[in-house]
Amino acid sequence: MSKQLIVTSALPYANGPLHFGHLLEHVQTDIWVRTNRLLRNECIYICASDAHGTPIMMKAESEKMDPEELVKKFTIEHERTLKEFHVNHDNYYTTHSDENKKYSEIIFLRSQENNLIKIKTIEQFYDESKGMFLSDRYVQGTCPSCGAKHQYGDNCEECGTKYEATDLVNPKSIFSGETPSIKKSEHLFFDLSKQEKKLLEWINKTSLQAGVKNKLKEWFNEGLKPWDISRDEPYFGFSIPGFPNKYFYVWLDAPIGYIAILDNFLSKNSPSISAQELWNQSEIYHFIGKDIMNFHTLFWPALLDGSSFKKPSNVFVHGFMTLNGKKMSKSKGNFLLIDDYLNLLEPDYMRYFIASKLSDGIDDLDLDLLDFQKKVNTDLVGKFVNIASRSQGFLKDFDNVLSAELDEDLIDEFLNKKDEIFNHYIDRNYSKALKEIMTLADKANQYIDFNKPWILKKESGNKEKIHKITSTAINLFKILNLYLEPVVPVTSEKIKKYLKCDETIDNVSSYMKNHEIDSFSPLILRIEDVEIEKLMEISKNG
Repeated sequence: MSKQLIVTSALPYANGPLHFGHLLEHVQTDIWVRTNRLLRNECIYICASDAHGTPIMMKAESEKMDPEELVKKFTIEHERTLKEFHVNHDNYYTTHSDENKKYSEIIFLRSQENNLIKIKTIEQFYDESKGMFLSDRYVQGTCPSCGAKHQYGDNCEECGTKYEATDLVNPKSIFSGETPSIKKSEHLFFDLSKQEKKLLEWINKTSLQAGVKNKLKEWFNEGLKPWDISRDEPYFGFSIPGFPNKYFYVWLDAPIGYIAILDNFLSKNSPSISAQELWNQSEIYHFIGKDIMNFHTLFWPALLDGSSFKKPSNVFVHGFMTLNGKKMSKSKGNFLLIDDYLNLLEPDYMRYFIASKLSDGIDDLDLDLLDFQKKVNTDLVGKFVNIASRSQGFLKDFDNVLSAELDEDLIDEFLNKKDEIFNHYIDRNYSKALKEIMTLADKANQYIDFNKPWILKKESGNKEKIHKITSTAINLFKILNLYLEPVVPVTSEKIKKYLKCDETIDNVSSYMKNHEIDSFSPLILRIEDVEIEKLMEISKNG
């Protein structure tokens, strides 16, 4: 029985082009969505540009344009870049929308009715030269716990300690570089402590990753604190109903944006059902990076529960992507934009490499460009496509028509791996899935090596045997192509045209007998040294 799934990737921030950290997550999500669709599960895959907050406002100011213009510019750019990487969202939208304003207000007012909103006066940093309050992300200083320098005012990236911005040692405004003053301001808070029991119940019954649950335990041991959900003007965002000059903090309306994107999608495709109705009927899965784990596993479920929306079915957390063994940093000459890559190489190459490194854990993934070249050339070219290129030369003697006689036991052996491979995909163990697939590709090549059709061709009377061997190999290639389809969708489609078949999960077990295929042309080209050298040069120049 098929399932109805709502699947999201975290929302890229609309103040700059997409880099490879964004790509890791969107490729991971897209592979999972494609797999579910192959397995006949109904998926709505949604995303948007995260459009609010002070960085958007300040970037727009520096570009001498309105924040709305800036957001529109990057939303269009982000959607184009992701589409070119074959990431197919059903709806790519923006959080600066009427739908998001509506749902942010609904969720806030319901939380207020349920006594989850409190007001208190806080002391907050104020940049006198900019004339604005500084929320915690716009102050940097020394961590009061471990002494790490250049830490933001909400938590330490080195030791993970959460603290108030005013606890920072030697604080500086990131806008002016000056030491900010401290002023009092009235803020609105969502009282997480009142949701503690319900959150624990959700965490215990949800199959979150072990590393995620361990981190959540730390936060519960510290005790959940009220969460500041308001910002003072000037601020680019939604004003809070009933509170003049106050705005929703971007991390309140950003996740609510998931519901708003769904609402916008339904208005164009299924207007008879409301976003809340479908949300509460579906399984909801979020793919996120470990740096925003607290928002998606604490604040977001608490907001949903406090306003009669279903909590996520699971939150899948991944690690960061490093480049050539080092943290990506434009200033340190180790940085790569997605568009830089697209100007040189096919998206499916990188999709394959990323998938080959992804497990269901939250470990970081390194994009070593030499390793990337070797992995693609060895696996996709040397093992997978090699099966077809080795067989096609012999099949020309049979007008590219496959034999009616096949080694069906070997084909069945490959077919019997289907459930195991697709279960690995569903479990997000993509590296295990690809290892299984490449083990089968090795077996197919060993089958050709063992039977040596090139030697049989030198002797008379072996024509039918050669036909059977090479036709069996093409059948194995067809099966492997379906297994790789979620990862390399465009290559897979090209191969289906070559094989003149429309392979699906439903008909993969049917043999291709007496079946005509196309003339062979290179399906995947090797990645050359010069292309890797160009990428390395680009990454060094940032």
